[in-house]
Amino acid sequence: MSQAFPHLFQPLELRHKTLRNRIVFGAHTANMSEGGLPGERHLGYYRERARGGAAMIVVEPVPVNAHAVLTRGNFRHGDNAVIPHFRRITDACHEHGAVMIQQLYHVGAHGDWDNSFAANHSPSGAPSMHDSDGSHRMSATEIEATIEAFAAAAGRALAAGYDGVELMAAYNAIIEQFWSPLANRRDDKYGGSFEKRMRFSHDLLAAIRRRVGEDFIIGMAISLDPGSPAALTIEQQVEIALWHEKLGLYDYTTLGTGSYFDFTKIIPPFVYEDKMGAPFAEAMKAALRTVKVQAESHIRTPENADYVIASGQADTVSIVRGQIADPHLANKAREGRPEDVRGCISCNQMCWGRRSRDYWISCLINPSAGREFEWGGDTFEPTAAPKTVLVVGGGPAGLEAARVAAERGHRVILAEATERLGGQFRLAGLQPRRGQITDLIDWYERQLGKLQVDIRLNTYLERDEIQAIGASSVILATGSQPGMTGWQRALAHRDTLPGIDAPNVWSVEDVMRREARLGSRVLVLDDGGNWRGPGTAWHLAEKGHVVTLLTADAYVGRDLARTAADFPMRARLKQLGVSFVTDAVVMAWHGDAATIRDLATGREARQDFDSLVLAATNIPDTALQDDLAAAGIAHQAIGDCLAPRHAAAAIYEGRKLGLSL
Repeated sequence: MSQAFPHLFQPLELRHKTLRNRIVFGAHTANMSEGGLPGERHLGYYRERARGGAAMIVVEPVPVNAHAVLTRGNFRHGDNAVIPHFRRITDACHEHGAVMIQQLYHVGAHGDWDNSFAANHSPSGAPSMHDSDGSHRMSATEIEATIEAFAAAAGRALAAGYDGVELMAAYNAIIEQFWSPLANRRDDKYGGSFEKRMRFSHDLLAAIRRRVGEDFIIGMAISLDPGSPAALTIEQQVEIALWHEKLGLYDYTTLGTGSYFDFTKIIPPFVYEDKMGAPFAEAMKAALRTVKVQAESHIRTPENADYVIASGQADTVSIVRGQIADPHLANKAREGRPEDVRGCISCNQMCWGRRSRDYWISCLINPSAGREFEWGGDTFEPTAAPKTVLVVGGGPAGLEAARVAAERGHRVILAEATERLGGQFRLAGLQPRRGQITDLIDWYERQLGKLQVDIRLNTYLERDEIQAIGASSVILATGSQPGMTGWQRALAHRDTLPGIDAPNVWSVEDVMRREARLGSRVLVLDDGGNWRGPGTAWHLAEKGHVVTLLTADAYVGRDLARTAADFPMRARLKQLGVSFVTDAVVMAWHGDAATIRDLATGREARQDFDSLVLAATNIPDTALQDDLAAAGIAHQAIGDCLAPRHAAAAIYEGRKLGLSL
C-alpha cells in the first residue's frame, strides 16, 4: 500500500473480483476502431493503462443495435466478429492485473442518423438534443428487442473475456429516458408510475444476469446536471438507485456530470472546478448499502482521488483524462512519486476535441496516446548510440524534445534565450484559470533536472556559437513572433491594417508579458477563435479594463466549440462586462478609434477605443534556421518555428523527433 496515498491503494471487493486499488480508467469514446473492430491502436491504448496500474478499465461503449450507433469509430453491434479482437485486449490487460469491463450504450432520442442510418428510438418520441432530428416512439416489441440486444451484447462481452459490463444511463441516454417522467410519457407497462418507469432497466438487467451468470460484474453509469431542469435530480437518482439495490440488480454505480442538455460539463474543461462529481457520489454513497459508488468528472490527480476516498465520498474514482495524459499515474502514485505524474491540463483539445470531429482521440501533453502500438507506450527504449543533442528554445516543442532525448540516454543541452522556460505556452498559463499549464512547465523542469539536462537560460545562440558546441544533433524550437500587421482572414486580400503602426497597438504576448501600456478602453481583435483572444480579454477585464472582443466569426470562441469550453468562457466574459462584436472586421485603426465593418450588412461605423490588442496567427521565427542552412549546418526545426500552431503540434513534434534520434 502507498504511504503517500494509503486510502487510494486499499483493495476493494467487487462481486467476484478484487480491485488492486481504487483507480479506474473509466469509459470514454476513444473512437479507434477499424472497420468496427478493435485493432492494434485500441490494444496498445488500453494495455498501457493496465500496465500503468489502473485497477479497473472500462472499455469504450459498444452500441447495442443499429439505433444506438453514435460515432464513426463505434464497434460493430450484433456481430460476434468483435469477440476475438476484444479477447486480445482483455487478455493483455488481465496480464497486467486490471479488471476489465465493457460499457454498453444506447443514447435513445439523441442518436446520430448520419452515422447510424437508423431512426433514433426513444420511449416517447422526444426530439434529439444532439441535432434537429426527432425520434421514433418505440413499440413494446421494439423495447423487448432492445432489451435482448443489451443481453446479447453482454453475452459477447463475457465470451470476449470481460469481467463485467457497465450500462450507460448517463447524460440522458435511453435508460435514463425511461426513468425520467419528462422523457417517458408512456401509459403502458413501461411508463406512468415510478415502478413502471423502472421496468425497462429491471427487465434489461435481469436479462443480462440470466445471460452472463453470477460471476460477472454489472455497473450502472449515471450523471447529474443540476443546471438543467430537464435532467433528473440527485434525489431522484438516489431513489432510483435504492430501488435497484433492493432487488440486487447491479454491483456499482458511477456518477458523472453534465448531460445532453449541457454538453460542457460532460468532460469539464479547465473553466470548471476540480472534483465536480464527488459531491453527487457522496450523496449516493450515504444512501446505498451494498452497491459500490464511483466518483468521476474532473478528478485529475492522485491527491484529488485520495481525498475523495479518504473522506468517504466514494468507493472508487474514475480518472480518465488524467490517465490519458499519464497512463502510469497509478503506479507513480503507488510508488510515492506524485511529482512525476504528468498532470492533465483539462484543455480537451485532443481528447474531446478530436472525438468531436470524429477522429480517434489523443492528448495534447501526451501524443503517445493512441500511438502506443507505434511508439512503444509512455516509456522509451534507450538509444544504442548516445550522442550530444543541442535543443535551441525552451517552449513546449523544445522541452519535449529535450526530455525524450535525455530519457533515451542522450546528453542534452537546452538553450533558452529568456530567463524562464515555457515560451509562449507559459504566457498562456498566465491567463485566468489556466494555471495547469504552468504546473506542466514546472513538471518539465523537474523531469529535465532528474535527467541531468544542461539547461542554459538567458542564452541566445547564434550560428557560430552553435557550431562551437559541436552537437551531433541540433534541434531548433525557436518559436514564433506576432506578425503585427493586423491581417484578418475575412480581409485576406489586405496585407496590413491601416493605422497598424500607431503606438497603442499591442499583441496578446505584450499584454501577458505586462509590457503593454494600455488605456481604459481596449479593443481585442480576435482573428483565431481560440484561447488567445478570449483568454486575454478575460485577463484584461479582471484588471479593470473596459474590453470589446471583435471577431469575424458568428460567435466568440469558434475554435473552442470542439472542446466544450466556448459557452462557459463566453458566460464568464459577459459576467465581467466584456462586449462582443461578431461577424465584423476592423477596417482601420485611428489611434483613438477603430472603423468597424459589419460583414452581414457592409455598414461601417467608428467606435472609440484607447488601445488595440491583436490576437492573430503568429509568424515563424526562421532567422536561425536560415543562418544555419546558409552555413551548411545540419538541423531540424519543430514547433512554431516550423509553422505556428497549437501546443499539441509542438509537443507531438518534440516527442516524435526525440524518439527518432
